[in-house]
Amino acid sequence: MNYREPDRDSLDAVFTALGNPARRRMVDLLAARPASIGQLADHVGMSLPAINRHITVLEESGLVQRRKHGRVNFLALRRDPLRHLHEWTSRYHAYWGTDEETLENYIAAIERADRTGTTTGDAPTTTADPKERER
Repeated sequence: MNYREPDRDSLDAVFTALGNPARRRMVDLLAARPASIGQLADHVGMSLPAINRHITVLEESGLVQRRKHGRVNFLALRRDPLRHLHEWTSRYHAYWGTDEETLENYIAAIERADRTGTTTGDAPTTTADPKERER
């Protein structure tokens, strides 16, 4: 996979936008099909002023685009920011497993290095006293 680091600010904006349950619900609805702001407000159960504040955050993150038809504003999901988010999280896939496995393997590598007097590369420097390591 060719991974290209997304712009840090844009990735932060997507995380911020998706950090709110109401905005995640809006993204879920818009993933199925575009909707007018009124339709979206009805589905989410918000007033127009409240939903407009959320739409602004989604637009600023690049997740939503707006198009006006007559007097009605329609919204559609922009998938590129989600692709960038997926690419960013996918680079950690090789390290996924259980948290216990990861931590146990790391500690085992440190203990092997302590016994043999070698280093484990990027493992932190440890002290000889096991009680000190637990702090």
